[in-house]
Amino acid sequence: METLEKAGLAVNYNKVPSTKPEYLPRKVFIWDETLRDGEQTPGVALTIDEKIEIAKMLDEVGTAIVAVGFPAVSEAEKNAVAAIAKEGLSNAKVAAPARAVIEDIDACIEADVDEVPIFIATSDFRLKYQLRMTREQVLERLTECVEHGREHGLIVDYIAEDSTRSNMDFLCEAYRTAIDAGADKICVADTVGFVRPEVMRHIMREVKSRLWNEQKYRVPIAVHCHDDFGLATANTLTAIEEGATYPQVCVNAYGERAGNAAFEEVVMALEELYGIDTGVKTEKLYRLSGLVEKNFVIPLPLHKSISGDNAFTHSSGIHSHGQLTHSMTYEPISPMRVGRTREFHLGKFVGRHFVEYLLKMGGIKASPEQAREITDRVKITHEDKKKLHSDMAFEKIKSELRSLRTGVSEREFWEIVFDVI
Repeated sequence: METLEKAGLAVNYNKVPSTKPEYLPRKVFIWDETLRDGEQTPGVALTIDEKIEIAKMLDEVGTAIVAVGFPAVSEAEKNAVAAIAKEGLSNAKVAAPARAVIEDIDACIEADVDEVPIFIATSDFRLKYQLRMTREQVLERLTECVEHGREHGLIVDYIAEDSTRSNMDFLCEAYRTAIDAGADKICVADTVGFVRPEVMRHIMREVKSRLWNEQKYRVPIAVHCHDDFGLATANTLTAIEEGATYPQVCVNAYGERAGNAAFEEVVMALEELYGIDTGVKTEKLYRLSGLVEKNFVIPLPLHKSISGDNAFTHSSGIHSHGQLTHSMTYEPISPMRVGRTREFHLGKFVGRHFVEYLLKMGGIKASPEQAREITDRVKITHEDKKKLHSDMAFEKIKSELRSLRTGVSEREFWEIVFDVI
């Protein structure tokens, strides 16, 4: 793209000065949640070896913080977190979350992690129906837990769960309370993926206007977005436009319900569209994506951006011809930028120019009439193959994929209950 710009052949409006957000940071620090929120994808349960393998790869690609698990979940999970912490990642800080409960933080201390993000909700809805606590009790608990973590030498962050549905006065009071107690970072969490980008911008500006006017409260802001409306990446980027420097992401957008902001999408958007240094070795993204997909046993959609099988595959004859004349004709970036190669799909949309190119590459001479006949037969062959595919076969494949999701059935649950009681 840069060469095309210099030649005056393409305009990159992402570089127009007036489009650059006023508070855009120069650098961001990728905070990965694949081994924590990502593993909460229904049906996923990683072994210690799989967790270590993924953690090492995340470290290798240049992730700043890796949340490696939730020690309070079980003794096995605490042992897995401790095993990763013991590995000694080269670049990334090893983090493990804790509820605002002393026992949770002690589990993190025992696992010997570097950083503990403490979370407790701030929305009155969650306080009333889930936590059954008053605002005052939340603030007291938050102070106690942040101080406890700091006393044990941990980096402590505060994640205000359900931030985007919280009363702004109380949300900022909770942030100040956490910072007063020693929190190093705060996090705006769109826990149920409920806001649109302009609302995220409004929330970020409100938080900054109430906190950043005092140096004491000018701490880094993280952002955690869920994808319930398909807006996780957009909301994450909007928060960064307003000064957030720690985006929380999951490889392949895995996570609870509809998942989280995708590691690969956020990184490449920041690098290519905003010109922000993420510290990530982007040429290793595809390998990271494949490793996580394999261990999660959750197939990626073919059309998934950056890492899906079709992301750099061209089907249309017009597109294929364009790609043969210049690689940037129908691609925003080179596939090599993310560790991939360009591919072409032979099917009903194939064009004669691409067929002639393949014949030339194969050292085959063909007349224009022969090239046209070959093109037509490729189209017909694809259409005939499609007719052989039945709806029943597709449903069978979907059923087999669903069977890969591990978990305890309702029947097994009651068998356990009656065995115990």
